Amino acid sequence: MRMKAIWNGVVLAESDDTVVVEGNHYFPRDSLVEEYFEPSWTRSVCPWKGVASYYSVTVDGQTNTDAAWEYRRPFPAARKIKDHVAFGHGVQVVAGEASVEGTVAR
Repeated sequence: MRMKAIWNGVVLAESDDTVVVEGNHYFPRDSLVEEYFEPSWTRSVCPWKGVASYYSVTVDGQTNTDAAWEYRRPFPAARKIKDHVAFGHGVQVVAGEASVEGTVAR
């Protein structure tokens, strides 16, 4: 099923191949529209996934701090989310082919 991560009216990522873990869709790293992402200094630790690194997202001059995260070197139990990014902080993850106004086709 095609999934999209949308914030501030813009598609941040889109893929037919997300991995769902703990209710979060993890998008393949190469499905991100890189221009919207900036690495953050924020880190967190999950006892079974490892250390998460965060990204802030900026669209049309508005920044959503730590809106995305990834486990760059996940623990073995979470190896399927390596090279995948998940979203939070108001980023909508939706299914379907619906277009989003103001987005650019990739």
